[in-house]
Amino acid sequence: MQRSEKERFYMKCRAAYLSVFRSSLVNMTSKDQLCTVLQQAGRNPSQKALDIYWPPGTKKLNFDDFCEILKKEKPAEPDQLMRIFKKFDVNCDGYISHEELSRILTSSGEKMSPKEVDEIFSLADVNKDGNIWLKKGEQCQTAALKKLEADAKLKRQNFGNQLDNSPQSSESQPELPASETQPRTELETTQRKDSRSSSRPSSARSRRSSLSTVIPMGAGSTKSGRLVEPKSLQDWHHTLMRGCFYLEEDVTIVSLQYRLVIPETTSVYLTIQPLNLSPIPEKPSPWMCVDTALYVVTGNETKEDSNLVCFTELRDKERFLWRGELSAGSYLLLPFTTGCRLMKRTRKTSTKTAQLVNRTQSGELELTREFKVALSDIFEVIDLDGSGLLSLEEYNFFEQRTSGEKCDEDAWAICRENFDTKNSELTRQGFLELNLMEANDREGDPRDLWLTLKAMGYNHSLDMVEGTCPLFLNGIIFFYCEDAKATLQAVHLDSGIKMLNSAVQRSITSKAEARSLKGHENVLIYTYKGESRISSVIANKSNQKMTVHINNEQSKNCVSSRGMSVFAVEVPARTKMVCQHVMALNDQQEWTYNCVETIIPSL
Repeated sequence: MQRSEKERFYMKCRAAYLSVFRSSLVNMTSKDQLCTVLQQAGRNPSQKALDIYWPPGTKKLNFDDFCEILKKEKPAEPDQLMRIFKKFDVNCDGYISHEELSRILTSSGEKMSPKEVDEIFSLADVNKDGNIWLKKGEQCQTAALKKLEADAKLKRQNFGNQLDNSPQSSESQPELPASETQPRTELETTQRKDSRSSSRPSSARSRRSSLSTVIPMGAGSTKSGRLVEPKSLQDWHHTLMRGCFYLEEDVTIVSLQYRLVIPETTSVYLTIQPLNLSPIPEKPSPWMCVDTALYVVTGNETKEDSNLVCFTELRDKERFLWRGELSAGSYLLLPFTTGCRLMKRTRKTSTKTAQLVNRTQSGELELTREFKVALSDIFEVIDLDGSGLLSLEEYNFFEQRTSGEKCDEDAWAICRENFDTKNSELTRQGFLELNLMEANDREGDPRDLWLTLKAMGYNHSLDMVEGTCPLFLNGIIFFYCEDAKATLQAVHLDSGIKMLNSAVQRSITSKAEARSLKGHENVLIYTYKGESRISSVIANKSNQKMTVHINNEQSKNCVSSRGMSVFAVEVPARTKMVCQHVMALNDQQEWTYNCVETIIPSL
């Protein structure tokens, strides 16, 4: 089975972690332990970096934290690797002997048997001279990974993976075209004791219990025929707003939040969908396959407490929609995406850095055609109301995203005096002129311009490449009111992660049946089946922390928001947690969600 880039990275993380700890479920309890594990993964963090990863007051970090840190740390340079190598090469003779390697691997971390050490050593000692030279370090790391994957007993003992019938996988996600087929679904749920291979220790088998959920989904989960658009919809009061999803380096998804005010009770028709910026109808923007949703809550954007009112549950191709009645009042609209399809795509892009400015024959600076096209697309995104003009409020959301600052009234007045405006708002041409002025202020140095482009999702070839950091996704919100004229306004650019997570949790628990794991009646699994995704929540009602092992390896044609098929979720006492979202990898093919949740006993 071919592994995706994220799965290969995850395997390397596990190999490094298990070289220090006996299980990936053991927490790091000191900065020194974190440093050691990072070094095992080929990193050599500075003391300053360690202080950032382990700030004052930190008591522990888990395996998931380690994976996130490893993404940020660059691999060690050759001279750094030399110093690490010398820690193994205790007699400083330029190579690691079987005795030196055996002493380390059989006495610390995941203590291996002499036979297991012999197997790894024989793979790394390619010329059979009884030694591992420095240039073979990478071969040794590869050997450890092979050993980790090949040893069924070790793999089952530490990760609970099922080794057979692995799902089909792909190095990159294909385009996900829409289909007109109506999905047919059925739910099969079984509750059982763990019945895996007898290679698992009997004590572990007796203490574990599993819940297996299998949901077959039909091909073409892209169109809903259940919600008919009102015939008089065009006569309703309506508002359009645009926005963005930004995928940060720490995998947090940031988006605008919106404030909706309705003066009186009225019927509402609400939709959200990606915005196509491609000028070629046959080649839509690559993010058009990304799922979107809109959660409507009551509450204040500065507070975590909120009540879920509704969310766009139904789907019509790339549109997600909701129709119902809303009472008079103020609401927050929270855009959401599962993240399943924000993962990196393998895409050929030019390695050449695009030019942003040129000098004319007279020596004056001018923006290149490619840069103008990119700025024009950015203008489309930050023009939140689609008016073709930028207000101060809209421009400040752009500034907040790209520089973290805001433009005050005095500075905006200067913009109106020097650049093309209409009705005291910046035109598209004025936006281009503003960027040209910035280039002139820096005498053609494009570094600050590149920072702006990167913040908006562009690479150095001026491509909006999905999977770059940050990645951006455009969205349009259409809001129709039958009887009253509502106001819709962007209010905040933030991840809003706690409020949004609360809304997502409630949407799942309110729609799905709670099923407990046998023998653990206080641990409940909620599995929600929507038009195009399956989502689950774990509720821990006990007074102690629970660790739940998740295994999706028997799923077919699926992609998880976790980016991996096997992982563990640590749920604190008396809390709920979104476990994962799963979608079809290819909408034109049938797909099957097959998840086994297992309680892992406390160590």
